[in-house]
Amino acid sequence: MIEGIHWIAQEEYDKAIGQLRLQLNGVFEPFRMYGLDAYIPGAQGEVIRLAEDFSLRIRGVDKPISLESVRKKRRKK
Repeated sequence: MIEGIHWIAQEEYDKAIGQLRLQLNGVFEPFRMYGLDAYIPGAQGEVIRLAEDFSLRIRGVDKPISLESVRKKRRKK
């Protein structure tokens, strides 16, 4: 946890992530027409991690907004 930043309860966070995923389903819907269904969950995860990094950055945390760092974290899991 980073000091000085308001954090919501985990339950609220999980709900917000669920809502974001639902909206991203709509964004990625055209990709299904081209048979790219298998790539959508991974792409959604990357977009969510980038959005989290962005939200930290605009709240004053010196956090890079980098797709490469998001992908490195994913590979380590």
